[in-house]
Amino acid sequence: MSNLARKLQQQETYQASEQKHTVKRAIIRTKSLLSPGEKVLGVAFAAVLCFGAVKIVGNQAEIYQVNKDIQVAESSISKLEKSNKELDIQVKDLSSYERIREVAEKLGLNFSKDNVKVVQ
Repeated sequence: MSNLARKLQQQETYQASEQKHTVKRAIIRTKSLLSPGEKVLGVAFAAVLCFGAVKIVGNQAEIYQVNKDIQVAESSISKLEKSNKELDIQVKDLSSYERIREVAEKLGLNFSKDNVKVVQ
C-alpha cells in the first residue's frame, strides 16, 4: 500500500469513529407522557386509595373483635341462665310441703293443720 492509500484509509476510519461518537453524544429527549401536575394527582390518588384500604381493614378487624366479645358474653349469659334454672329447680324442691314438714319434725315442732297457712 502506498502512503496515499494509507492516509485515505486512516481518514475514513477516523471519520467513521467521529460519526459514531457524535451519534452517541447526541441527547435524545422524549416528551413525558404525564405532566408534573398529573404526577402529583396520581400520587395523591394512590395515597388516598392506600389510606382507604387500611381504614377498611382496620374497621373489619374492630368489627371482628366486637363480634367475638359479643359471642363470649352470650356464652357466659347462657351459662348463668342454665345455673339460674338449676337453682330455681332446687328452690322449688326445697320449698315443697313434704320437705318443710320433715324438717319441722326433725326440729321437734308439732304440725297442726290449724296453725299452718299456705303463702305463695
